[in-house]
Amino acid sequence: MWRAFNIAMRIISSLIGIAMILTGTVWMLQGLDLAFRVGFMVGDRHWTFYGAILALVGVAEVVWSNVRQAREVAVVRS
Repeated sequence: MWRAFNIAMRIISSLIGIAMILTGTVWMLQGLDLAFRVGFMVGDRHWTFYGAILALVGVAEVVWSNVRQAREVAVVRS
């Protein structure tokens, strides 16, 4: 039961991290006035900074969820 739960949570956590990376990338592109040229975020450099932070947090989420699970499996097996 725990193994299935851990696998499901790793997948969900990775998907959330990927969504954060994609959202942060869109925010950065809008802040740099390179994509989706409609809206209040276009050309505002603050959104470039916020997008970069969100994308980095997303990368950390993906790495953390996969490294953490691998480490827990190694501890359980030993």
